[in-house]
Amino acid sequence: MPSTNKKPHKNKKQRKVAVFDVDGTIFRSSLLIELVDALWQEDIFPAHVPQEYNDAFDAWLERRGSYEDYINAVVKVFDANLNGVPYADFLRIAERVALFHQNRTYRFTRDLVRELKRKNYYLLAISQSPKTILDGFCKDLGFDKVYGRIYESDEKEVLTGKVVYQDLIEDKGKVLTRAIQKENLTLSGSVGVGDTDGDISFLAMVSRPVCFNPNKKLYQYAKRRGWEIVVERKDVVYKL
Repeated sequence: MPSTNKKPHKNKKQRKVAVFDVDGTIFRSSLLIELVDALWQEDIFPAHVPQEYNDAFDAWLERRGSYEDYINAVVKVFDANLNGVPYADFLRIAERVALFHQNRTYRFTRDLVRELKRKNYYLLAISQSPKTILDGFCKDLGFDKVYGRIYESDEKEVLTGKVVYQDLIEDKGKVLTRAIQKENLTLSGSVGVGDTDGDISFLAMVSRPVCFNPNKKLYQYAKRRGWEIVVERKDVVYKL
């Protein structure tokens, strides 16, 4: 009887890859922030939750603090309150939030995604937001694969608050390497788009790194490396 074992991708042509961060890069806010707010409004999260990040939000809004401090405060609240939430409720709210915000995208990245899709690029999204909400948001945009935080459920389908494969998702360069190996992709002619220094690990790997609305650390790094810097403000796109 002939062997049924096949070596994947041996004769298959490699596809070029385009990798995007999502929050602040495609979506004009943070999916995690919107998800936390919806979980609170649905009384899934306790009533006091907003009080735990309002100071950081006000500090950022008034330019006394950083956006990183604000988002880190939201992440802390999310991680602290996820344990015990039924996955069915989490999924229902995540899908609703993703659908509601589906069209709230930046024009530059939205159009770039469409252009690369037409050119048969393999579209890869890598984010620190929960994969549950990323799947719904990225589906209609045409992404082939989405990597995000996956949260553990117990035998009763209740979330424990623990992140599965945390060591992988924290390093976006490692995620890109894994995707290239699994999906038969090539970095030749590849494109990457990110907005913070947390995206440097995958931007440094691609042929065309694009720093979109970058934070200060990414901007300074990009200037030193001669990377493309793009800013979208109101209805104007600037290339620096």
